[in-house]
Amino acid sequence: MPKSLLAQLREMTTVVADTGDIDAIEQVRPQDATTNPSLLAAAAQMPQYGKIVDDVLLDAKKQLGDKAEDAKVTRLAFENLAVAFGKKILQIVPGRVSTEVDARLSYDTEGTMAQARSIIKKYESAGVSRQRILIKIASTWEGIRAAEKLEQEGIHCNLTLLFGMHQAVACAEAKVTLISPFVGRILDWYKKNTGKEYQGADDPGVQSVTRIYNYFKKFGYTTLVMGASFRNTGEIIELAGCDLLTISPHLLEELDSTEGKLERKLDPRRAMAMVNIERIPMDKATFDKMHEADRMANDKLKEGIEGFSKALEQLEQLLTKRLSDLEAGAAKPVGAH
Repeated sequence: MPKSLLAQLREMTTVVADTGDIDAIEQVRPQDATTNPSLLAAAAQMPQYGKIVDDVLLDAKKQLGDKAEDAKVTRLAFENLAVAFGKKILQIVPGRVSTEVDARLSYDTEGTMAQARSIIKKYESAGVSRQRILIKIASTWEGIRAAEKLEQEGIHCNLTLLFGMHQAVACAEAKVTLISPFVGRILDWYKKNTGKEYQGADDPGVQSVTRIYNYFKKFGYTTLVMGASFRNTGEIIELAGCDLLTISPHLLEELDSTEGKLERKLDPRRAMAMVNIERIPMDKATFDKMHEADRMANDKLKEGIEGFSKALEQLEQLLTKRLSDLEAGAAKPVGAH
């Protein structure tokens, strides 16, 4: 019987589900799963997760006391909610879950480290090993420095919102566990700025991840590459063989229902044999200079941090309203109108 593209992909790449929807994860059964503030905000509004949201809010209120301001309760509830969803997901996936720190801390090294430690402490107090958690941090210079220190403490990190080679090299030098270059968002930028359509290997997001993967393997870095933010299955097919790929449920289903031969495009042995890759020495001055020169990375990092911060604010507003409904004894199921 012919194998689906997804079955073949699993033989060469670790497949990760990119969603906060627990039901969707149960259907696709990936090795790992990853969430972000936008996905959490969407999941928190689904009626089937109403009890998780309510329990987290009431627990945060209990922790802080009846006189605590709603804003403080909802801030604590966000962190607890991310962990609550993470724990549920870990009951389904055999591997790891990525849990994101507050995007508003993206330029705050100490703040990022404090929240990362707090998240790990919550997981460990619930009996979940830190080996099963990846802390997601934006790939700013400050975020990368936080991740470097956290890795030294045995807290593994997934550096997200990664668009440029300078970000990737800085992460590898910092010995972070994993990076998530955003394939689809790179494509979006080029389509908008050139007016062109891109297919297959011509996709600038695919080209970016291919360059990063080959650079890492050529120079023996241990940091893993996880392509993320896909717009179509064509991008995934072009990155077959990448260490990991995090894929939304609807694209996983599309791969699962499609047959055909899947060719391995990324291969560590081929990368190690490449002679035209030069090492890039990395420090803050080089990082800043390369970031300034890369308009796409500059635009998309800023936009990504702002987008995740806005999603967090929306989630906090949703939690604040929910808390007030609970306190008034008038709570309806989450998502009900």
